[in-house]
Amino acid sequence: MAFPDRTVAGRRLAARLGHLRGKDVVVLGLPRGGVPVASEVAASLGAPLDVLVVRKLGVPFQRELAMGAIGEDGVRVLNDEVLRLVSVSDADLAATEADERRELERRSKRFRGDRPRVSLKGKTAVIVDDGVATGATARAACEVAREQGAEHIVLAVPVAPPDTVRSLSRVADEVVVVEQPAWLSSIGQWYDDFRQTSDEQVVALLDEALARQVASEDVRIRSGGVELSGSLTVPAAAAGVVVFAHGSGSSRLSPRNVQVAEALQATGLGTLLFDLLTEDEATDRQNVFDIELLAARVVGAIGWTRSHSVTGGLAVGLFGASTGAAAALWASTEPGVNVGAIVSRGGRPDLAAPRLPDVTAPTLLIVGSLDDVVLGLNREAQSAMRCETELSIVDGATHLFDEPGTLEAVAARAAAWFNRHLRGSP
Repeated sequence: MAFPDRTVAGRRLAARLGHLRGKDVVVLGLPRGGVPVASEVAASLGAPLDVLVVRKLGVPFQRELAMGAIGEDGVRVLNDEVLRLVSVSDADLAATEADERRELERRSKRFRGDRPRVSLKGKTAVIVDDGVATGATARAACEVAREQGAEHIVLAVPVAPPDTVRSLSRVADEVVVVEQPAWLSSIGQWYDDFRQTSDEQVVALLDEALARQVASEDVRIRSGGVELSGSLTVPAAAAGVVVFAHGSGSSRLSPRNVQVAEALQATGLGTLLFDLLTEDEATDRQNVFDIELLAARVVGAIGWTRSHSVTGGLAVGLFGASTGAAAALWASTEPGVNVGAIVSRGGRPDLAAPRLPDVTAPTLLIVGSLDDVVLGLNREAQSAMRCETELSIVDGATHLFDEPGTLEAVAARAAAWFNRHLRGSP
């Protein structure tokens, strides 16, 4: 039975994957034709959707023969048997990889823009294509996903021949197929409409999936006898929630913090941006630098997230900028707070000096290389801390990270830190 189009194929495939609903799943479409199918699967499972961009490494003198494959984040998987048979030199292998790496990065940028890829670490990766014939690309995709940290791999396609399914069962933990014709000359013969999927369609489907996954609401947080305005955003199956503490003279609407928050959300983390002070309180500059007061507000916000129906069971991280970083560090030392990780952006940890030795949460201090004074203060603070700490310097960045690409670097490093330390934390 042929499929009318990829959308219907995706719905029929999703019906075979119901046993994955409610599990920690990421759906990965193989661009481009696999993404419309994957979109329907992700919607059905209530799971994040991403692309899995892989490039086969073809033997230089026989390109159709794969000697390996590469994926994002420097992942490389080699076929040792093929390499032994064809005797490819290290130089030829490096040249081939360099060429394919450039194309992989171009495609990743085209499909995903500035959003980081969704982390697969410890998750079930559902790899979806519009069909499989020989299985070479699907095999490479499974191997790359495994290298990227996927704990369980499900290869799901609308159509594939039985011999290919048996072959792919050796690299995937589970293979799910709707139709298994004994003979398959081309994938297109199983679709009434098999028009090529465009790059623009892929981007649109990823945007739609992100909008489906993220629940946002404006909230009011009671802390220290006052009500504070906040914005809570939580992706489906979030791995944790990061509470933001803004710097002096700023608010929950800080464009820099909003940009970082969006990057965290794209990796499956919830975020809470809130005002540390009321409008009246903010007019008094003493309040702006009262770290103990600001820390108390952060503690109140943490308590609020733990009582909220959506975020109550999630691990909590803190992201602080400037004076907000000091407030976050101070707050983490209060009894019963139990913070899973802290990230400071251009922070003033020196303002929390009395509490630095008591910080236990893994802490990442991000500072611009041109922010000389603050860089020195962070180095001194790091030496006073006893917990796991890392000083991450962004080359060419000043205090506000206004330089092109520098705030994106902050967001990527913060996302990696939080995902590393919050996943699996209570």
